[in-house]
Amino acid sequence: MSTQRWSEQGWAFLQLVLVAIFSQAEELVCRQRGDPENPQLSKDGNIILGGIFSFHSSWKDRQDTYMHEPLPLKCTSLNFREFQFAQAMIFAIEEINNSTDLLPGISLGYKMYDTCGSIARSVRVALALANGNEIESAPSDAPCTRPAQVLAIMGETSSSPCMAIATVIGPFHIPMVGSHFATCACLSDKTKYPSFLRTIPSDYYQSRALAQLVKHFGWTWVGAIRTNDDYGNNGMATFTETAQQLGICLEYSMSFFRTDPPKKIQKIIDIIKASTSKVIVAFLSHMDMDVLIHELSNYNMTGYQWVGSESWIFDSQIAEMDKHHILDGAIGLSIPQAYVSGMREFILDVKPLNSSSNEIFTEFWETLFSCKFKQSKSSAGNQRECTGHEDLTGVHNSFTDMSLMPIFNNVYKGSNRKLFIPLANFDLKLLLFNQQMTQASPRR
Repeated sequence: MSTQRWSEQGWAFLQLVLVAIFSQAEELVCRQRGDPENPQLSKDGNIILGGIFSFHSSWKDRQDTYMHEPLPLKCTSLNFREFQFAQAMIFAIEEINNSTDLLPGISLGYKMYDTCGSIARSVRVALALANGNEIESAPSDAPCTRPAQVLAIMGETSSSPCMAIATVIGPFHIPMVGSHFATCACLSDKTKYPSFLRTIPSDYYQSRALAQLVKHFGWTWVGAIRTNDDYGNNGMATFTETAQQLGICLEYSMSFFRTDPPKKIQKIIDIIKASTSKVIVAFLSHMDMDVLIHELSNYNMTGYQWVGSESWIFDSQIAEMDKHHILDGAIGLSIPQAYVSGMREFILDVKPLNSSSNEIFTEFWETLFSCKFKQSKSSAGNQRECTGHEDLTGVHNSFTDMSLMPIFNNVYKGSNRKLFIPLANFDLKLLLFNQQMTQASPRR
């Protein structure tokens, strides 16, 4: 009996040793796990910049059974704003490439990914940019200690995805430059996000300024609505703290997210209708304000004084949607106006996008010009056929709206010479050093 027990333990120990040996052997090479991630837009170069944008703002719900590998997200709701942001980044990169003074003899490239507004997908594509795992799925003989595949990462637009991305890439010292619309004060914590760099002011200042604005007009009894994410929750928490110090009382403070069920939005409507305060402070993203303004219009809820955060207060699309004048007289803080020579013309030049064979640009082109390509999967009989030679003359939609130029400028600042050239020069030296070390190392 004792001999049999020792025999079983011996076999178990032997198996453990074999697993450890093979595990150590596998550590010598890097292996792709899962499906590769392909960028939606890319260009080769000596040095690569990463871009993370929500080319789609949502995705179709799916029911995972946990019996099989989850299917990829099916993205919906094409977001023209993010195409504008991507164009602004490309504009800055091409400006550097076309300069004879900046990085002579070196070309910059880029890889841009679509997150579909998903935080989980944002982390996945950030790791793809760091690892370069879109290249191949077969085992590689390259050592796992190779440097990051991108010099820096631009984006994401919102604060919560930026927090997730910065948490993941921070330990690898990959700069997250730009984050053109991520204003959450929480991202200023360098102990948590050491590689995060801003190109837009923190909500630390905006939240306090909004409270001072409310106090200035003598409004001491107000309601508050916020987006239920890091942007809204942190911003409203600072506003509430400052408001209390200034003698301002909140009758109610509610949160919601655009994917919440209709009954939650309805509850907010009911509370507003039953309230006695006529001033509403809305710390909302523009996408959540889109949802809220639609519901408010159904009840013709006019007569309220709205105080808004920068995400929606200067958004021309929100104003255009407000057919029932719900937001008439709204005030708030906005980002200073900016102008970059040549950027408007570059963003509106969509001809180069037509040369891309990527499926997302087929969708972009069809949505932009309200037509369908003959070979398109979504072709419909009641729409005219795309020729590929359409132009923007007479087209008026969110892509041709240049009111977000201050945000385009933030993207541009994140890619321009002041921030990028020092990083690029350092990266070039590191690249040359790694090449020399590789050539000097003996082959195994």
